[in-house]
Amino acid sequence: MKNEGFTVTDTLQATQFQRFLNLSIDLMFIYILVLSLGTTIILVALSANNFALSNWVTNLSAVEIAFYTAIVAFLYYYITEVYFSRTIAKLLTHTIVVNADGTKPSKRSFFIRTCCRFIPFEAFSFFGLVPRGWHDTFSNTYVVKKRKLNKMRKHSNTLTDVIEA
Repeated sequence: MKNEGFTVTDTLQATQFQRFLNLSIDLMFIYILVLSLGTTIILVALSANNFALSNWVTNLSAVEIAFYTAIVAFLYYYITEVYFSRTIAKLLTHTIVVNADGTKPSKRSFFIRTCCRFIPFEAFSFFGLVPRGWHDTFSNTYVVKKRKLNKMRKHSNTLTDVIEA
């Protein structure tokens, strides 16, 4: 559903502090997921007497751990943003991912956002004057304050109703 006449403004966008909090909290959750999944695999393997699998997980190299973590991070960002337009961190900071017109982005946009997160030093790209990272720019999306967005949408819809009447 197009939102005619509505555009995301700079005042609607999440602050640098909110973006930093989002990054920090999401990294913490990814770390918890990585440890939880690894522990679960080891426990299931041990209960099934599959010592080879538990030994393999226990003895992963740094490169294998990095690859495993990257897969978990990719799935975390992509799945949470596709289904909820936000990660756990965005839920806690009351922010949400939207298009320029305030609508939910496509799965393709979320895929691009997620892939761009793996560009080296991308995490620091939102420390410019406007806190909009490369993953936002390349996917044409915005991270905005959800409460302000809802207020502005309501106001925009009220104005549209008055103009059309």
